[in-house]
Amino acid sequence: MVVGVLVQLSSQSVDKVFDYFVPSHLISSIKVGIRVLVPFGKQTLEGFVLQIKEESERDLKEIYSVLDHDVILNPELLLLGQEIQRTTLSTLISTYQVMLPKALKAKAGVVVPKKYQTFYQLQDKNYMPTSSAQKKILNLFSAREFILRQELLKISSSALTTLIEKGILGEIKQEDYRMKYEIKVDNKKILTVSQKAVVDAVLANTKHIPFLLFGVTGSGKTEVYMQIIEEVLNRGKTAIILVPEISLTPQMVEQFSNRFGNQIAALHSALSDGEKYDEWRRIARGEANIVIGARSAIFAPLQNIGVIIMDEEHSDSYKQGDKNPRYHARDVAIWRANYHRCPVLLGSATPSLESMARAEKGVYELLMLRDRVNGKSLPSVEIINMNQEAKNNSSHITKRLLTEISYCVERGEQAILFLNRRGFSTFVTCKNCSETIKCPHCDITLTYHKSNRMLRCHYCGYATPLPNKCPHCGEEALSDLGVGTEKIEEELHNLLPDVKVLRMDVDTTSRKGAHKKMIDAFRNHEYDILLGTQIVAKGLDFSDVTLVGVINADTSLNIPDFRSSENTYSLLSQVAGRSGRSSKTGKVFIQTFNPDHYAIAFVKHHDYLGFYKQEMQIRRRLGYPPFYFLCYLKISGKDADYIFQEALKIKRSLERNLQHTKILGPTSLAVFKVNNIYRYGIILKYKKEDVLFDILLKVQNHYKNNHKLKFDIDFNPSHF
Repeated sequence: MVVGVLVQLSSQSVDKVFDYFVPSHLISSIKVGIRVLVPFGKQTLEGFVLQIKEESERDLKEIYSVLDHDVILNPELLLLGQEIQRTTLSTLISTYQVMLPKALKAKAGVVVPKKYQTFYQLQDKNYMPTSSAQKKILNLFSAREFILRQELLKISSSALTTLIEKGILGEIKQEDYRMKYEIKVDNKKILTVSQKAVVDAVLANTKHIPFLLFGVTGSGKTEVYMQIIEEVLNRGKTAIILVPEISLTPQMVEQFSNRFGNQIAALHSALSDGEKYDEWRRIARGEANIVIGARSAIFAPLQNIGVIIMDEEHSDSYKQGDKNPRYHARDVAIWRANYHRCPVLLGSATPSLESMARAEKGVYELLMLRDRVNGKSLPSVEIINMNQEAKNNSSHITKRLLTEISYCVERGEQAILFLNRRGFSTFVTCKNCSETIKCPHCDITLTYHKSNRMLRCHYCGYATPLPNKCPHCGEEALSDLGVGTEKIEEELHNLLPDVKVLRMDVDTTSRKGAHKKMIDAFRNHEYDILLGTQIVAKGLDFSDVTLVGVINADTSLNIPDFRSSENTYSLLSQVAGRSGRSSKTGKVFIQTFNPDHYAIAFVKHHDYLGFYKQEMQIRRRLGYPPFYFLCYLKISGKDADYIFQEALKIKRSLERNLQHTKILGPTSLAVFKVNNIYRYGIILKYKKEDVLFDILLKVQNHYKNNHKLKFDIDFNPSHF
């Protein structure tokens, strides 16, 4: 037997299957989709078996061993990897690696041990106990066959030892999964007429095209998801539900666990390697029928999928843009749904422009939930003009917002404050020489974190203590400017000393389980105010939150990206939707220096369709999605001049070969240098370009062995 094996190599220039001979004692263990250990030059590598052949024309090396009993990559995932390779121009091995937990990737040295628990079984039913402790232990076996070691130790460790030594009890090791789920109170709700119409349409799936569910915040989308999935399970099928943020996953897992118990499995980056390993194997073995998780959960090895749901489908976190393969979970979801002939449901209160445009054209079927389930109106929104406020107020929290916070807390209600920038201040500058302290490795100012008096780079991770004197002129004249969540937290403590504030951002949620712990604490009224970045903007549901305050609505608006207005509208609408979700009336206050900007004006009136129409007019005039496809080329390296000259060569080559494509650039990225790597970008705009993939593949191959330059391709990027 000969097998074709795909291995992980450090060199991106090699992406092919290599043949190996299978020794006779391993033939019975070989299957397509398992991992094997093989010699490769002087190395020993892990690889995936992709082909089985009877013979080869060459003398071959033998595989060393078979690493798996069960198939790791099933036929569907093998085909899916080839599709992602074709559509993203990534290496085939990278597409398979992204599908798997760390313990199952083809990479030597990664070992995650299984977790076991010790149980005991009664071997001699006629034994007469010699002590009361022994009798108490043996009495437990009259009702149960297996009993956990810890339970018996609580009675008497010496009595247990005696029974084991005499052979009265036999020891059994059983694998113990690290994640536990249990059914609690099933709060299944009666659907409204609109909700039931959505459920019925998805389950009927007559058109066999993706569904776009446009439902306002608080319209009960999660209950719709659960009742669709419940019916899918009744039909003997399985389900995937994706959420964009890790912070949303614990809440969604808890809701689904309460109703479906251990039928669910979770897959997201906050899990340990062992937890991911266990969950993946539970799914592959058919022990879990519902998979909940972030982007990578779309690759869950479920069989017989009956529905795939993407909550908050507009979120750019569904696009992997920082490394290959640069896939979008929406595209993978649609591919898998076609494979299983099941519906895809894309849900959002602020659908992406591309999705809404597809719904208008009939590529998607549009479903709508126009009202909140409790019949309450959406919260009132007041815009606070900071151009006027800043003249009379040195605080970043206006008097108007501060007064409303005080009233809210006095009523025993809660508030959410949103600022999409962490840290204490945006940068530190010298009043004497006007120099700002920058990252030595990146073209960006360092952010000041007051809690530990550190300056940090949010791009490469560099950190240094805040100096007492200016590094440039030596004067003690350093001043911090700008504002982050840490500074707002300090201002709140000074202005409202009796109010309890919980800050939720990347800095405070880095520890395992921190998201859930904070959400539970806030829900239990241990805090009055939840202050955070976009972590607090989506999906959270607190019955006593009646006030939402946006400290600075312009943070995302000022980003030089064609999606900045869309992202601003979406983020502000989502965070506004956290207010007044129960029987209590909600209010929203948005502080901005751009009160007349259309994105902010449409948020005030909760008018997504108005925003959509205006933004579509701008996109049409400027030639951006959904009217054009985009491809972003990034050329990077340590020598800035060399990189720029090569970028110019790439542009000229593309101009010669692409007749129907607009080519913009090369231009330096907004942050030109990151971790001592300089970066240029080229934007391609096209409606139809038959030779595009072939031409880009040639450019990619040309630079594969060039160690001075890295060439990245990103189709339909979420941002530049």
